Amino acid sequence: MGKPVSIKYVILGFLSETPLTGYDLKKKFSNSDLFHWSGNNNQIYRALAELHQENRVTIEVQYQESKPPRKIYTLTDEGMAALKQWMLSLPELPQFRNALLVQLTWADQLEPDDLDKMLAKYEEELRVHVLMLREQARRNTDSVPTQPPATALKDRVAEHWISFYELELDWVRNLRQQIVEP
Repeated sequence: MGKPVSIKYVILGFLSETPLTGYDLKKKFSNSDLFHWSGNNNQIYRALAELHQENRVTIEVQYQESKPPRKIYTLTDEGMAALKQWMLSLPELPQFRNALLVQLTWADQLEPDDLDKMLAKYEEELRVHVLMLREQARRNTDSVPTQPPATALKDRVAEHWISFYELELDWVRNLRQQIVEP
């Protein structure tokens, strides 16, 4: 069995790109579908405190006039070594929590019209989400004229997520057709 993904490794990954504040990390989590943690302050700051105790990050305090001080976290050599060791480990198999599939387990108790309305709303949500992901991918590609290998890998990850949601969208469309035309 592979090694589970911990929020600490994701934070190390973000810090491997550039030093960040806790607030910057929260924005990165909330702006991404890939990182399933809520990115709430408790998770982030607890993980940062542990990473600091483990000598995997350093903290630089920047004082600001009429604002609270900013803590900027930077990856250490130990942090980079831990990140690389984790990247080389066998990943665990994907485990999806799909609320729709759970709901559909008992959906035979619904009237066909109600089920179709619920699926139609979900289909529209998926459609909009796919459009948003495509636009994000386009913006990311447009902002990098020549792509280093790391950016190309991130583009492939974005493509994978788009494909996942497109597959879900196609599946829901087919399911609705089967329900309407039994």
